[in-house]
Order: sequence, then C-alpha cells, then structure tokens
Amino acid sequence: MLVIMELTRNMEDYLEAIYALSRDKGRVRVKDIAHRLGIKSASVSEMLRKLDKCKYVAYEKYGDIELTSSGNLIGKTVMVRHETIKAFLKVILVPENVAEKSACTIEHNLEAETIEQIGKFVKFVGAYGMHPKWLDHFEVYCRTGKIPECSYKDVK
Repeated sequence: MLVIMELTRNMEDYLEAIYALSRDKGRVRVKDIAHRLGIKSASVSEMLRKLDKCKYVAYEKYGDIELTSSGNLIGKTVMVRHETIKAFLKVILVPENVAEKSACTIEHNLEAETIEQIGKFVKFVGAYGMHPKWLDHFEVYCRTGKIPECSYKDVK
C-alpha cells in the first residue's frame, strides 16, 4: 500500500544522503546513512521504514537500501539544490564550513525558480574565472566596510 505523506525536511535529508552514498559507494547500508547524517542507526531504521511505506526507498532490515525512481529524483533534486546554494555562498565569500551548513538549511526553503536563478548567477560568475574584478571590490568591502572606488575599466 502506498502511503501519501508530505515530505519533511528530514525525509529530504535522508533521500539526499542515500542518493549521494549510492552515487559514491554503490551500495548503501543503515550504518553508512547514520555516519553521514551523524545519527544513531536506530533512528535511520525508523525513517527508512517510513520512506519504504511511501515508496521512496526499497528497504529490508539488514539489507542494502535502494532508492525508488521517485526517491532517486527527490534525492538528486535536493543534492543539486544543496550544491547550487553552497556554490553561491562560496562566491559571496562565506567560509566553506559555514556554506555547507547554511546550504543544508536553505535547500529546503527556496522555490525552484530561485534556485534556478542562483544557479545561473553562479554559472555566470564562473564564466569569468570565479573571480571577476567586482568580486575583488566585494572582498575589500567585506574586509574594510568601505566600498572601493571603481572605474568602468575595473568591471571588464
């Protein structure tokens, strides 16, 4: 029986973790998820039972965990959202560890159109070697609190 349930942030985190682990390692076990999420195996097993009921994963106790096609799509989507937001945060000079943590929070709360625009911005900035001249000016502003003078030639 398929149980229709609105996905929670926690469920999305599990599907993202399972997606990443299956991509990186091939097979996924309860202990792998527990380690990745920093939680106890018993909590993982409980959530996997819920995700199995909702048909997002195929799970049997002591067996490997596999994403269903819908679970795979959600896991991949959440991961892309996470990576996009993290890349944006790094462009605006948020430290790596803070960007990682913040992306985990933000990825669940933004509309798809917002993520798409953030992705376009990151790609645009990347086309300039991830460090265009205006980003140098932004670094100065972050360090000093003063907006540096800039001329037209600085933005090229």
